[in-house]
Amino acid sequence: MSDCCSIKSPAETTLAETAKAGTNACPKCGQPGKSVESKTLKQMVQPRHLEVVNKPGFLFCRSANCEVVYFHPDGNCLRKPDVRVRVGLKETEDPVPICYCFGFTEAMTVEEIQATGKCAIPQRITAEVKSGNCACEIRNPQGSCCLGNVNAAVKEAMKGAAAHCFP
Repeated sequence: MSDCCSIKSPAETTLAETAKAGTNACPKCGQPGKSVESKTLKQMVQPRHLEVVNKPGFLFCRSANCEVVYFHPDGNCLRKPDVRVRVGLKETEDPVPICYCFGFTEAMTVEEIQATGKCAIPQRITAEVKSGNCACEIRNPQGSCCLGNVNAAVKEAMKGAAAHCFP
């Protein structure tokens, strides 16, 4: 199991991410960035940007409405077209990835909830993590465990299902 997917409480994750982000803000939207390891960047960026991401210190922009995906305090910015994968947090049209190790999308959570009234995707991911089959620090553009994104997507899909059942 990778360190990024060790099970943490939301409070622990938030504090750790906040500490990592420091005072570096995205030059486009002003939101604090989250540190990303160079091994993540090298997997994510288009080949023409590999030289740029060789330097440490890049941050991930967590703002859903910002076109910047990665930025460096020295001014380098990489946008959605500069990365190899769809960045789920920044996408609004299907497929919206929520789990990069096991291929789950937002639409899959909705389909499962519509079919069964619940969603077991988080439990399936947790089982895979426990089996050592996760590589979020490399496959997820955020460079961290996707379970937070998955749980948020399931919660949103459950709200949507409830709204459709109880107008």
